Amino acid sequence: MTLAVWSEGSLAHDPDAEVWIGIPIEGDETPPRGRAFKRAVDAAGLDIVPPREHADEPITAIHDPGMLSYLRTAYEDWTAAGYPEEHGQDRVIAYAFRDPGAFNHVARRDPKSRAAMAGVYCMDTCTTLGPGSYRGIRYAVDAALTAADLVLGGGASAYAAIRPPGHHAGTDYFGGSCYLNNAAITAGYLVDSGVGRVGIIDIDAHHGNGSQQVFYERADVFYGSVHIDPGRGWFPHWSGFEDEQGSGDGSGFNVNLPLEPGADDDRYLAAMETLAGLVVEKGCDALVVSLGVDAGAHDENSPLLVSTSGFGRAGDQLAGLELPTVLVQEGGYDLPSLERDLAEFLSAFHRRSQA
Repeated sequence: MTLAVWSEGSLAHDPDAEVWIGIPIEGDETPPRGRAFKRAVDAAGLDIVPPREHADEPITAIHDPGMLSYLRTAYEDWTAAGYPEEHGQDRVIAYAFRDPGAFNHVARRDPKSRAAMAGVYCMDTCTTLGPGSYRGIRYAVDAALTAADLVLGGGASAYAAIRPPGHHAGTDYFGGSCYLNNAAITAGYLVDSGVGRVGIIDIDAHHGNGSQQVFYERADVFYGSVHIDPGRGWFPHWSGFEDEQGSGDGSGFNVNLPLEPGADDDRYLAAMETLAGLVVEKGCDALVVSLGVDAGAHDENSPLLVSTSGFGRAGDQLAGLELPTVLVQEGGYDLPSLERDLAEFLSAFHRRSQA
């Protein structure tokens, strides 16, 4: 039986607007997405359990403690510095970015300016922080870890219906509407809880650059991703290519299967089948699915053309691995199709896991 973890905490984070190529635009990773997840869960017939709070240790096992500390206080420090009143900017947004190569010969010093501090960990101008953001960010982690606890307690699978997403966040950076890497934290938590090797299959339309970076040199977590080809101009632009295969102990434990624009169900599902086979080949004992549905044909955030029935086939395919599985929500931004495609995936996964 697949249980879902959801609560009103999913609505706490409100980034408001983004800045893209210097232009303020309406954000699409917004609180109504959390309501859409709930409707999809109800349509799929999943029982819901609330998240429970967890300690910081599973997070700091993956992320720089300094980044977690920054996220915890960023909004309060921003408002204390007077940016909302003096400049009319009520969201924390970076304007200057700390490129490590520019500081090779000097000690790292965090800037005194809170506006400059916003660019120490953030990698873009599209990922803002508001008054409820940290509460929502921590809710997402707690819900993902609660789903992991359900599986560790003997459940076959659990779905974390969470936002903000996480797979673009790395050890010491965040961006792409992601702050803490919920899927990576979950995978690390499962490994540290003694389950053995964990496989991550990332089916979001965009490459999970953060998840790849976290585990690139590790063999206890296999990371495989199917996504739109970044070489065709799509986010995250600098990673997600086929020649990125892990290094050191992690050599061969990172696999990217980029797709061309316009790829439909057959191409998407064939890539997923390859990744599922590798999860078995690598001897994974549990599975984390980065469950983005922005590859859907009606979602303008990618040029992939996966149908609603295609997402159902994807759910059936992944449930067929018969591994303890934590489904962690990532992208999907066109709300009507998000709700429909997600419900189809969850329904098919639930049916197959009960068979």
